[in-house]
Amino acid sequence: MTISDADRTLLVSRVRAGSTPQRDVLRALIVLAAGDGHPNQRIAEDLGVCVDTVCKWRTRYAGKGIEGLTDLPRTGRPRVYTPTQVAVATALACQMPAESEVPLARWSAPELAAALHAEGIGASASTVRRWLVGDALTPWRYQSWLAVRDPDFEAKASRILDLYDRCYQGAPLTADEYVISADEKPSIQARDRCHRTVPTAPGHGVRVSHDYQRRGALTYLTAYDVGNAKVFGRCAGSTGIVEFTALVDQVMTQEPYASATRVFWIVDNGSSHRGQKAINRLAERYPNAVMIHTPVHASWLNQVEIYYSIIQRKVLSPNDFPDLAAVEQRLLAFEDRYNATATPFRWHYTTDDLNRHLARLDQQPAA
Repeated sequence: MTISDADRTLLVSRVRAGSTPQRDVLRALIVLAAGDGHPNQRIAEDLGVCVDTVCKWRTRYAGKGIEGLTDLPRTGRPRVYTPTQVAVATALACQMPAESEVPLARWSAPELAAALHAEGIGASASTVRRWLVGDALTPWRYQSWLAVRDPDFEAKASRILDLYDRCYQGAPLTADEYVISADEKPSIQARDRCHRTVPTAPGHGVRVSHDYQRRGALTYLTAYDVGNAKVFGRCAGSTGIVEFTALVDQVMTQEPYASATRVFWIVDNGSSHRGQKAINRLAERYPNAVMIHTPVHASWLNQVEIYYSIIQRKVLSPNDFPDLAAVEQRLLAFEDRYNATATPFRWHYTTDDLNRHLARLDQQPAA
């Protein structure tokens, strides 16, 4: 059997590509071996298939070339449901249940099947799910979103991203300028479990009693040195200006921050450090401190939130503490442990990324 140079090149590339389905690799190997003059029996033995398989794909290639190596359309059983009925199911899934006066928050495949039964379409839940998956529809899933509300979002966000890149107002930061990311994690409860937490055992993970008694709650105030990956924390009974000022004092009264040229404090718009009054209050107390606010509803720009996610996973979950003193002791002990080995977060989101995302938002049609 003769194989053209172009076909041989394509078949060899299929064999060598790691992403090629194995059935296509086998067919290509059969044709290549036949092109090299090997008999059917030897090809079958070398590839571990029957002779009929070799004959089939040699014949297909001889008749239609490369196109003959694809599967022929299969007729299958007759369609049970018409395309119109499938379209009705898709349209129903793309509406909120309330639009059909169904008292549900979101659709599931069984609920959609029940609604279609009322329309005279007797499809099963598995059939409905197959239709939806074919159109990449998952109405049983949901995701929250938040529109940009701050009119100065781009300017505020860019300023913070520039600081993470050690730049402020177009000029690079010097070695004695620091960036601090600060916030509060409120309402950390001490849940005293009625039975002590059981450590892992073969076949079981850690087991935590569902029943507990509340022993109070505290707030963990944290300042994170972005460039040096150092955490300064303190616990308090609540949030407020006094508590946040105590955190600022804890940082700004020690070196290298006390004698630094500038220390930038990135904070969100919480009540203890909101607005121009908070900016003035910080500047009056520490002239070398500069407060930078995140845009409204953009705390994700504050790197200390990453640290909070770490302590939530590693320190506070599962929550089993006899009292608030135990909570505070563990938080501060972990802080020392973290500072001993931590390195700065690998923050990759830049002002270029921000500009691209905002440009895409501008292209979206108005609601």
